Amino acid sequence: MTFSFPKLLLPLLFLGLLPGPAAMAQKKKPAPTTASPADIERRVADLLAQMTLEEKVGQLNQYSGREVTGPANDRKNTLLTSIRNGQVGSMLNVKGVHDTREIQAEALKSRLKIPLLFSLDVIHGYQTTFPIPLAEAASWDLDAIRLGAHVAAREAAASGIHWTFAPMVDVGRDPRWGRVMEGAGEDTYLSAQIARARVLGFQGEKLGGTDAVMACAKHFAAYGAATAGRDYNAVDLSPQQLWETYLPPFKAAADAGVATFMNSFNTLNGIPATSNAYLQRDILKGQWQYPGFVVSDWGSIKELVTWGYAADKADAAKKAVTAGSDMDMEGDVYSQSLAQLVKDGRVKIDLVDDAVRRILRKKFELGLFDDAYRFSDEKREKQVLNDPQNRAAARQMAQKSLVLLKNENATLPLGNQLRKIALIGPIAKSRRDLDGSWTVNADTARITSLYDGLRQRAGKATELLYAKGCTVSGDSRAGFDQAVATAKNADVIVLAVGETWDMTGEAKSRTDIHLPGVQEELFKALKATGKPVVVVVFGGRPLIFDAIAEQADAILYAWWPGSEGGLALADVLYGDYNPAGKLPITFPRNVGQIPIAYNQQYNTGRPLLKPGENRYRSAYIDAPNTPRYAFGYGLSYTAFTYSDLKISRPQLKAGESVQVSFTLTNTGKVAGEEVAQLYLRDPVASLVRPLRELKDFRKISLKPGESKTVTFTIDKDKLAFYNSTLEWVAEPGKFNLMIGSASDDIRLEGAVELQ
Repeated sequence: MTFSFPKLLLPLLFLGLLPGPAAMAQKKKPAPTTASPADIERRVADLLAQMTLEEKVGQLNQYSGREVTGPANDRKNTLLTSIRNGQVGSMLNVKGVHDTREIQAEALKSRLKIPLLFSLDVIHGYQTTFPIPLAEAASWDLDAIRLGAHVAAREAAASGIHWTFAPMVDVGRDPRWGRVMEGAGEDTYLSAQIARARVLGFQGEKLGGTDAVMACAKHFAAYGAATAGRDYNAVDLSPQQLWETYLPPFKAAADAGVATFMNSFNTLNGIPATSNAYLQRDILKGQWQYPGFVVSDWGSIKELVTWGYAADKADAAKKAVTAGSDMDMEGDVYSQSLAQLVKDGRVKIDLVDDAVRRILRKKFELGLFDDAYRFSDEKREKQVLNDPQNRAAARQMAQKSLVLLKNENATLPLGNQLRKIALIGPIAKSRRDLDGSWTVNADTARITSLYDGLRQRAGKATELLYAKGCTVSGDSRAGFDQAVATAKNADVIVLAVGETWDMTGEAKSRTDIHLPGVQEELFKALKATGKPVVVVVFGGRPLIFDAIAEQADAILYAWWPGSEGGLALADVLYGDYNPAGKLPITFPRNVGQIPIAYNQQYNTGRPLLKPGENRYRSAYIDAPNTPRYAFGYGLSYTAFTYSDLKISRPQLKAGESVQVSFTLTNTGKVAGEEVAQLYLRDPVASLVRPLRELKDFRKISLKPGESKTVTFTIDKDKLAFYNSTLEWVAEPGKFNLMIGSASDDIRLEGAVELQ
């Protein structure tokens, strides 16, 4: 993957103030602990032999610590007593050097002085907020994504945090599901590549560096397939779909060395994931030989009772630990029941020992037994949190995440000759909304709004006019007249609309994903002025905006771009950075089309209706089958041509590979990046295959008029799939290959045959 810099940031690069991703990741990198795996295993065994049953069970409990560092109360006193007695293995929501040192000191008062793990939901940044994960996925830039995770880890680790509950690697095909914002979208291949990048970004090559944290692959498994896109809901899924679609990103995370897994709130074919032995014992710890540990999601062990899968908390504890859940997050179930279950012979001590061993191993790998405070250094905290490189990296990531959906008559980029720009809309001056959901330190003073970014970039020669127009979700049109009057006095209108930060995320599933409120009505009123309208859409998921899609002169999808989003948006709107983002998830025309993920589309026995064909085809009578914007779609300020397709050989056998190459040319007038995408289709197989599946991609940077040869390698693994007996097979026959700029914009086609 390439990593390019906008013109405005090049001086920083040349001055050495802003290194590239590899350099930044390696600069003054604190060395991880040097203990060998054999030495760690010996120390774990020695410690385990000294522990009482109660102390062992204590390591399996995690509690939220918001109350522990506040004023005295019953909850605080109880938790502190438990910590001093060695009955807590981890705390979440305790952050900052002062507080983590204070609570760690309490843990070191315990008999065996076993340090705590401090954990936190560092999802897309700690103090410096990066774009939401779905937006980062739109960059298709693995180096940039890895760098973003590294910056987040560096800041968190400097503040005493050892462990983040990220990345979420759930494949999310339903935009109604609120947590789609936390993942990498609908495609298995892209999600797997991003899972690996994020794990390596958070953890580095080896655990123990004080600029890294333990990562957590979540939610295991199939949470993204929740029925009706409703959070915490049931999942009914064929084993073949589980293995082919939903497990590969988890396997990629495991192969990258992810320290922990988190199970999910959903059931899988009737069995809650928290107590699903097939997932945790058979697959994760069995077939994959995973050495890390599994933490439950918040309270999910006690929720086995609510599901109707366990009779009471004791039964829930038995079923969860037997299935492979090692740590109980905020359930208080293991602490109340597990020791007695062992004493009664209902749970084998070997299961407890295995869970404790996995947790202790990570504490040793982090070096906490050698120095429990090694992540709590006040000097480092101050230096890292104020490092300007972090904000520069967030700005770059935001630029790369922006997706240009429409640009009629080259409305964008904005020209420096413009003298009056009308910035209108309910999110034009918003700061908090740009950070999005799942933020650790939502300090609005550190967030640059779109208004701030445009005002700074436009300069004194351009007047920036402003009107709010309406609110995001209200129905008042009282501000329309002022907005229209402001627009009439400008050369161009920039309209900022979308969702507020709390409309997408956990527990934010929606049946209606249209642009909220009267925002599209405001757009229509502005469009009627005859002035060109550039629409910037903010949101955590694909939104539906019919009138805007059809009538706007230009549309830039901003997602929630993070604390540097306003500056990044100004960079793109003015052309200082040429947008190159591509959608990682399909945008439907209406909710009735869902599910509409590109890789859920099949030929069917009666293929897609075409003009003039018999109407008894797989189609709607009130809307097209096609989405509003397809997976992989995204425009640029330049143009790219694909030509000269070459296939090194028409046939291949097992153990062989085929090289597929073509020429990519920038035929426009400005430099740009293109994400060239390789799709394959198996037209005749023992299971009906999708019309196309992403199998590789390259992000290429080209100067005007420049050409480069792009090469993809196709081997048996790229042709394989899980058959009806869950065998990973590549069946002999012809395979169609398609190369293009999006899943619906194929430029080159060919074929290879597997013998």
